[in-house]
Amino acid sequence: MASISSLGVGSGLDLSGLLDQLNAAERQKLKPITAQKTQEQAKISAYGRLQSGLTKFQDAVTKLNDAKLYQSLTTSVLGEGITATAGADASPGRYEVTVNHTAKAGSIASQGVASTTDALVGAGGDTLTLSFQGKADVTVDLAEGGSLEDIRDAINANADAGVSASIINDGNGYRLVVNSKETGLAESVTGMAFANTALTEDTAVKVVGRDAELLINNITITSSSNRVEGAIQGVTLELDAAAAGKTATVVVERDNNVLKEAVKGFVTAYNEMKSTIGRMTEATGDADTAGELVGDRAVRTIESRLSRNLGDLVPGGDIQMLTQMGISLKPNGRLELDETKLDEVIASNPQALSDFFAGDSKEAGMAGRLGTTLEQVLGAEGLVKSSIKSSETKVDSLNGRYERMELSIERTIERYRKQFGQLDVMLAKMNSTGSYLMQQLDMLSMQMVQTKK
Repeated sequence: MASISSLGVGSGLDLSGLLDQLNAAERQKLKPITAQKTQEQAKISAYGRLQSGLTKFQDAVTKLNDAKLYQSLTTSVLGEGITATAGADASPGRYEVTVNHTAKAGSIASQGVASTTDALVGAGGDTLTLSFQGKADVTVDLAEGGSLEDIRDAINANADAGVSASIINDGNGYRLVVNSKETGLAESVTGMAFANTALTEDTAVKVVGRDAELLINNITITSSSNRVEGAIQGVTLELDAAAAGKTATVVVERDNNVLKEAVKGFVTAYNEMKSTIGRMTEATGDADTAGELVGDRAVRTIESRLSRNLGDLVPGGDIQMLTQMGISLKPNGRLELDETKLDEVIASNPQALSDFFAGDSKEAGMAGRLGTTLEQVLGAEGLVKSSIKSSETKVDSLNGRYERMELSIERTIERYRKQFGQLDVMLAKMNSTGSYLMQQLDMLSMQMVQTKK
């Protein structure tokens, strides 16, 4: 039987073209499946954007549901040499801080020697004894024949000594210098002693460590470190070299800006989520330009539940509805913020905002109610993920239908191909027989003509 490339050779008909037309007509059956698959994939993408918008709103709600937000403090320093940071335990207040002197580390040094590599430790080795102001002596074993470099390395190898050693060239020789790693009087290294080493301490260059001393509201405070913690409850002070002899004012106050930004973030996240939903549910009357989730039941349910949460009263506090803090729900479903009114509430009654949004438990306030709704909506069995799963299941089903339909079309076309091949062969035989008969008739006709002559 002839192959597809030879279809029509025997019959003279355009059987290949006809087969192509039949194939194109059969494949039209795939278009509705493709359209449905495209629609479901668009829904999956839209649900993903909805999930993203709801998650961002959930983050804003979670922030407002944290009671610590309403206790946020900020610090400012009027003066030089001091920085201050307020922690969760701090309280608003104003503190005058005078730094008499900062903390420093102790330091000792040896007399100079001519070389860093000449042997200094005598036969049998030696033991270096380091003395401290406020803790027990530390001993360091030195090997026989050890140089200044070896002594330095032996000290640095002792991690528990609390000191670091280095070598300084003062222009006349090389000195071993030992510095306390920590500032403060107690950690100050105060002396070095050798028994069998050609090295001695130069007591003239000794630097004794000291504690920082400062006055906070005229109360004397000492600290072994220039990082002063606990002197002002919940506040950490950092002193730098410029602080000595200076007076600065540390102000700890409520951080109204953090609270305001959290409320603004709540309004913005909600409006962005509503805008996303608006685009996805827009009914234009044209299937090509309408939103992917027009009339979607899950979206309507989510909007309804969130709107109800926003509109319901939160009883028991000075603020019971959003409008009392300057947030109004507009006819288009979006929120509008009056920042001036919000500023007034934050300045005069931040506790009322805490009671309204956070309440006295995780679920009690407005943010708690919204948080519960969002957890249900975004959870593993929530509306969003179940909707995504439903569309994914439909896509899988449509993929199966498409494959089965495509296989059916291939079988149909193959049947047409065989039938056309058979037709081509049959017509070729008929044409051949016709040609033979025409030849015989022509010959018979010629014979009859010759007979008459």
